[in-house]
Amino acid sequence: QVQLVESGGGLVQAGGSLRLSCAASGRTINRSPMGWFRQAPGKEREFVSAISWSGSSRYYVDSVKDRFTISRDNAKNTVYLQMNSLKPEDTAVYYCAGSPPTDLSARVSVRTDEYNYWGQGTQVTVSS
Repeated sequence: QVQLVESGGGLVQAGGSLRLSCAASGRTINRSPMGWFRQAPGKEREFVSAISWSGSSRYYVDSVKDRFTISRDNAKNTVYLQMNSLKPEDTAVYYCAGSPPTDLSARVSVRTDEYNYWGQGTQVTVSS
């Protein structure tokens, strides 16, 4: 059983930056594709970014490309999301998620049903 705990959320002005962290415990995630999702009030949970276990593949939703960067440190069992040039529309609860382990080093997962463990979320609020 893997537990994921997000941190790093908060209130920031438009144009500012935040770095989210997702710490995993219970077992290693070093063979698991990992992802970030977000959910704004009254909206569906949406995919933000994903990274393969090797870090060789990274994928972003168009709205965050060139602003957000996903990374991971398998030695620390942690995944990060660096968010720059934040906009009010980025306001949401951000969730970290993990997929089952795979031998495919470049595999990324973008659908919620590809993930089987989730964190509790961290609030990101961007003021205009």
